[in-house]
Amino acid sequence: MSPSKKILICISGSISAYKAASLASALKKKGHEVKTVATESALKFIGPAALEGITGQPVLTDMFNPGYEIPHINLSEWADMIVLYPASATTLARLRMGLAEDLLSAIFLSNNFRKPYWICPAMNINMLEHPAVQENLKILEKWGARIIDPDEGVLACGTVGKGRAPEPVPLAEMIEEAL
Repeated sequence: MSPSKKILICISGSISAYKAASLASALKKKGHEVKTVATESALKFIGPAALEGITGQPVLTDMFNPGYEIPHINLSEWADMIVLYPASATTLARLRMGLAEDLLSAIFLSNNFRKPYWICPAMNINMLEHPAVQENLKILEKWGARIIDPDEGVLACGTVGKGRAPEPVPLAEMIEEAL
């Protein structure tokens, strides 16, 4: 087991958001400190109680969380690694455009790749293969993000193909190896 690290899991609005709880749990079991940030749309797929119960920390959702001064800067400084899991097509577009309209995207800008930033896309195969999404991923990778390929299998819509969020336990092992 590696020494304890601080990992920030950023969760965007995808049906795969529920897997973030398992990722947080796997990382906590390995002895790491975990905090979570979620977009409003992510919270339509997973409730904060599960994440808070696992991490022992509140789920932060906006730039004006009571008790957290300038959270986008402080969380970027706190984290040894940031993992966007899952990454929706909308969030990828926001990041690529440099928009800082929510806490998740402001953290992306304030980190500026000083620390590892991993992106785990999760969406329907048709969305994933769309030229706009592919271009966004290429640019984000060129800037310094590490893109973790989605898994293949049955997607939430019933389609079979690439687009599933990577499974939490193997991803936690990849994170630990990288740290």
